[in-house]
Amino acid sequence: METEKKEYTLTIYTENHVGLINKIAIMFSRRKISLESFNTSPSEVPNIYRFTIVVIEAASVVKNLVKQIEKIIDVFKVYCNTNDEIVWQQMALYKVPTKIIMQEVRVERLLREFGANTVVIREDYIIFEVTGQREEINSFLIELEKYGLIEFVRSSRIAIINKSEGIHNSILEMEKLNPALKEINNEFLDKKDQVFQM
Repeated sequence: METEKKEYTLTIYTENHVGLINKIAIMFSRRKISLESFNTSPSEVPNIYRFTIVVIEAASVVKNLVKQIEKIIDVFKVYCNTNDEIVWQQMALYKVPTKIIMQEVRVERLLREFGANTVVIREDYIIFEVTGQREEINSFLIELEKYGLIEFVRSSRIAIINKSEGIHNSILEMEKLNPALKEINNEFLDKKDQVFQM
């Protein structure tokens, strides 16, 4: 159903201009759409950036949102995908007391089970890192809470679309159809003192 809310991942390819994040954020706030996750990073194309935004909303609302975002002059393309159309991951850090970890044999089994990597070892605490999907990250969180978890932080989602070939070829095609104006060399540029003499 069009009104049933689902989780969608929006991948937005843009130029890197000041104020662009604000323009995109306004699109969501006007429609009272909460962001579940927000990430920005360079893309495979030099000087082109990608926003990865996760929302839980009805399909009709998301389709309309995509159309509006694509009208922003600095936006090249917006893709909208469900979770089965993408490969996605998140990363989390967990800080746990060193004393507990050293005493509990079961914690070692947990670390292997969840594929946790040790990032920092100090006398008072150890920091572990886990990369995976939300369910895995939350499951490990629940387990570590039993052993005096001090601190926890989870990153936003990063995602790659299964069927996408990226936008590199699309950008090249756009440049062929609408080439930028060639740089104009002004012969008087280095003679301004002579040109502007009174």
